[in-house]
Amino acid sequence: MAITNAMCNSFKQELMEAKHSFLASGGHTFKLALFLTSATLSASTATYTNTGEVATGGGYTQGGVSLTNVNPSIDTNTAITDFNPDITWATSTITAGGALIYNFTTAPNNRAVAALTFGGDKISSAGDFTVTFPPPAAGTAIIRIA
Repeated sequence: MAITNAMCNSFKQELMEAKHSFLASGGHTFKLALFLTSATLSASTATYTNTGEVATGGGYTQGGVSLTNVNPSIDTNTAITDFNPDITWATSTITAGGALIYNFTTAPNNRAVAALTFGGDKISSAGDFTVTFPPPAAGTAIIRIA
């Protein structure tokens, strides 16, 4: 079991099938769910499941939180999109080793977009647990197609 940083293979195919819209207005609802380091998330993840997800409690609710879409754009011949603002679970007690971004809207619901590893456990204890997205640029955007 492991979490690896990857754009999910099913997501890549579903882009060609027009199943994901990242538009800020009228786009789909994307969510970010937190997972334990013992979870298995990778390029082969196709849908969100709560197996290995951080348990509800301590300021976290399974299924994660909705993200705020930023309109896609082009940066140096790379299509990019972002979510803004970063996500914070305030005054929480959470231990997580990674996350999954998934499309809550597209039928069938909960289509995986990207698996994210934190490189080990990240912990909050009655404090803020924040997921900070990288800058929206060709070499760094959380979702990019070169």
